[in-house]
Amino acid sequence: MSAAPVKKVCVIGAGTMGAGIAAQVANAGIPVLLLDIVRDPSDRNAVAKGAVAKMLKTDPAPFMSKAAAKLVETGNIEDDLAKVADCDWIVEAIIERIDLKQGLYEKLEAVRTPGTAVSSNTSTIPLANLIEGRSEAFARDFLITHFFNPPRYMRLLEVVSGPKSDPALVDRIADFADRALGKSVVRAKDTPGFIANRVGTFWIQAGLNAAFDLGLGVEEADAIAGAPMGVPKTGIFGLVDLVGIDLMPHLQASLTQTLPKSDRYQDLARSYPLIDKMIADGYTGRKGKGGFYRLNREAGKRKETVDLATGDYRPQVKAATLSGPAAKGDLNALIALPGKTGAYAWAILGETLAYAASLVPQAADSVVGIDEAMRLGYNWKYGPFEMIDRIGAKVLADKLAAEGRPVPAILTLAGDRSFYRFEEGKRQYLGLDGAYHDVPRAEGVLLLEDIKRVSKPIIRNGSASLWDIGDGVACLEFTSKMNALDGDILKLIGESIGVVAQKYKALVIYNEGANFSAGANLGLALFALNIAAWSEIEKLVSGGQMAYKALKYAPFPVVSAPFGTALGGGCEILLHSDAVQAHAESYIGLVECGVGLVPGWGGCGEMLHRWQSNKALPRGPMPAVAKVFEIVSTATFSKSAAEAKDYGFLRASDGVTMNRDRLLADAKAKALSLVDGYTPPAPATFRLPGASGRVAMKLAAESFHKQGKATDYDLVVSDTLAEVLSGGDADLVDIVTEQDLMALERKGFMTRVHDPRTIARVEQMLLTGKPLRN
Repeated sequence: MSAAPVKKVCVIGAGTMGAGIAAQVANAGIPVLLLDIVRDPSDRNAVAKGAVAKMLKTDPAPFMSKAAAKLVETGNIEDDLAKVADCDWIVEAIIERIDLKQGLYEKLEAVRTPGTAVSSNTSTIPLANLIEGRSEAFARDFLITHFFNPPRYMRLLEVVSGPKSDPALVDRIADFADRALGKSVVRAKDTPGFIANRVGTFWIQAGLNAAFDLGLGVEEADAIAGAPMGVPKTGIFGLVDLVGIDLMPHLQASLTQTLPKSDRYQDLARSYPLIDKMIADGYTGRKGKGGFYRLNREAGKRKETVDLATGDYRPQVKAATLSGPAAKGDLNALIALPGKTGAYAWAILGETLAYAASLVPQAADSVVGIDEAMRLGYNWKYGPFEMIDRIGAKVLADKLAAEGRPVPAILTLAGDRSFYRFEEGKRQYLGLDGAYHDVPRAEGVLLLEDIKRVSKPIIRNGSASLWDIGDGVACLEFTSKMNALDGDILKLIGESIGVVAQKYKALVIYNEGANFSAGANLGLALFALNIAAWSEIEKLVSGGQMAYKALKYAPFPVVSAPFGTALGGGCEILLHSDAVQAHAESYIGLVECGVGLVPGWGGCGEMLHRWQSNKALPRGPMPAVAKVFEIVSTATFSKSAAEAKDYGFLRASDGVTMNRDRLLADAKAKALSLVDGYTPPAPATFRLPGASGRVAMKLAAESFHKQGKATDYDLVVSDTLAEVLSGGDADLVDIVTEQDLMALERKGFMTRVHDPRTIARVEQMLLTGKPLRN
């Protein structure tokens, strides 16, 4: 079949998953038809309409923008099913009952266009069972696309095809899910639970059993089975609370019914009267009255946990903190700890890693698929085979054999070897043929980690590096903690501009940390404040301004590629770039006012210039000033790249990449597209309202103060910001330059850093990660 693009999608089932899938399709800019049953004859589309309305109020938001929500057309199965004829992909996400699914497929077969992909979001029902009774043509177009909740934020998509599925059609949907929906696609076999839920459910059951058997407390168990194993700090009991305790019996029932009787999960599966009672009493986790953890509101919101022995709630206690190698990811040290701690760690790791090792090739063709599914589906830092490498395959096999337990064939195959290795800069995995093979990258993916393994930086220092990423493009990478901006980064920006101007065509600013940049290094700033090193602080502010303007006026294109948070100085880098290629999940803002400061590295002028150029605003000096004041004084940040365009942090022309792994390649392509005929921008000039504008902004801030939305010190900080944005002593007849605005920024910044209330805010942010409302 032809690889026709997906131009419209239908999602049937407007529950949490179906609605979330529809929202993510809309986030990609693709129209989507959302259908569900008729419950209210007076409003036959009420279920689907209600789902969209609910998502618009949900936090974290399924939609990346309000505009995306407008791409969702709602309807019902009885009246609107024929509309699927206009769709290129139909996603079924109804209740997990095979009779209802098969009945829907029968109706779909009568109205869909042949060649239209049909997939199920089932997490438990085998594909072969789903298509029983359907035609050969339907079977060719059918596959399973198992999304994880919430679909916007969870990257994993398990794709399952059957022996009759059209490989080209499956590839087309997988490619669309990758590029348009931002998914990391893992091909799974048609086995119960596929990969992530099969391993994950086993892991949870092993953890529950061992905690009950060993007499551990909930807090103690999660402290062992969380961060020390490279697992989210929720551990096992916290995770069950998060996903819903009432979900666990359903998963257990499904797996025990569909897995072979010889499967190890059958031996572990247990029901607990305590858990049954908790569900019956409404203690289903975070969505209910509480779970293994709860807040007792009658006792002043006291944190409590369930005593697994008695079933009663008791005050939560802090688990003993692990120390040494066991606390830092050394799994051998963890399982070797004496007493219940080591026993619990081994009970989980021994069972889970052996089970995962038994699933190749049963559930996935290689160890890579198993590992990727667990990293992305359960947020593990390491997949099961990466964990085995940390223990040693032979060590694990010998320990299992010593206990009289079966040793999976793949562990025997590995012997003394690791499952992963690096060869000539390429990561390789051990295949079932006993040979090593390159870990595949999807077509078009460019990762800095791959480049770094086979090359050396052009220049570097303790906080940043410059890399050659090919085709005449250099990449500036931040490497400091949280990619916080410091003097070394500013210094390397200046050095990089000279190098790129001489030897390269363009510069991309990008890294592969957890976030693009958390902004200026507040820790260093606080140190300087505490020793009254005012000249050093002013030097950092002026140095940042010079570095950023040098980027803006460099004789080559500069493209920034943010992802995650890009706050404060991180946002200001974007504002000074010729273009931005942002990951869809970019959270961008000038948040300095939240810590009692004002933007100091040119952000005020860049935002003013963008909003003065915005044709949607009325003309005159005040509308743009008022808009920037509203955004910056409230420390507003976007919750997506799409929303960042609404605030002016990104331009309408800036690109958005849905898949994080494709960000660098897209940014590089954008940089190269700007090379021919490139000329730096002309410096902006402004006519600003001066004193009258400052008064207007002060009145607006006082209104917020009266409503309880602004503190006493917020008024002081916002007045400093207003002085910058209004042009200081300037009048409407005066031309204000970028240099004038930067001088006002420096003055305002230094005024605020001298104030003890700003120092208190900075200390609070560093200590707790939360703003101080003083």
